[in-house]
Amino acid sequence: MRILITGGSGFVGQRLCRRLVEQGHEVQVVSRDPEGVRDRLPNNCDIRDSVMAFIDTPPDALINLAGESIAGKRWSSEQKAKLIESRVGITQDLVSLCAALRDKGEAVPKVMISGSAMGYYGDQGDRVVTEATPPHDEFAHRLCQRWEKTAQEVEAYGVRLAIVRIGLVLDEGGGALQKMLPPFKLGLGGRFGNGKQYMPWIHREDLVRAMLFLLEGDDLEGAFNGSAPNPVTNAEFTQTLAHKLKRPAMLPVPAIALETIFGEMSRLLLTGADMRPRRLEDAGFSFNFPTLDKALADIL
Repeated sequence: MRILITGGSGFVGQRLCRRLVEQGHEVQVVSRDPEGVRDRLPNNCDIRDSVMAFIDTPPDALINLAGESIAGKRWSSEQKAKLIESRVGITQDLVSLCAALRDKGEAVPKVMISGSAMGYYGDQGDRVVTEATPPHDEFAHRLCQRWEKTAQEVEAYGVRLAIVRIGLVLDEGGGALQKMLPPFKLGLGGRFGNGKQYMPWIHREDLVRAMLFLLEGDDLEGAFNGSAPNPVTNAEFTQTLAHKLKRPAMLPVPAIALETIFGEMSRLLLTGADMRPRRLEDAGFSFNFPTLDKALADIL
């Protein structure tokens, strides 16, 4: 297939592009700086600076992973607007591509895999969360809701849509572990707040495999939780990571300190959801790294 990817040069996108090329697919990548990201991607990727630049080579499938890092900056009103626009804007571009292809009499893509995040559910305390769980209304939920609602517009053009609500992505060379490892290696790691908040997580390799699974499953549509089947609390996560590194995890970060430093964004660290991948497992997907212990053993 010819597959168009937004966010292809990101932490997840780079691994996904490599897997697709290895499987013999033709990969198209959207980047504002094609030359700047070329060395991160396989040599034969077609990289262009906008979605509409691919209208002359229509894709068979779309994978939508683009978006400003939600934890990159404190959530000012301006930053919140940027977080929304970076996701909704490029998703709308993909909808517009489908409309333009239909208007030209060209075949529209058969499927779109569109990213979302565990933040869709908001703070869920310790209840088990599946795709059917009602969300808690807060900024992270509203951000994901708008992202998903925009993606749903492709269905009007006959495109099968699968939305992946992604947990904390773990692997070497990037993501959350890249920020966490330095203090933990020095023995300066510890839980956030009381540590009771859940941290849905997934090994990057399993996330890429899940996306390929959804790409190929002609009857798979709607929302899917992109997280491992065994989420852990923040306290369990920090203890497991410290144990793997053979370091102590004795320095908890008080909630008040996080709230002072990060403001509203501290909710990403102090709240969570016991999110389970029920629909993926029901569809027959099997995780290579179902437990945190196994995932960290592979990564570290």
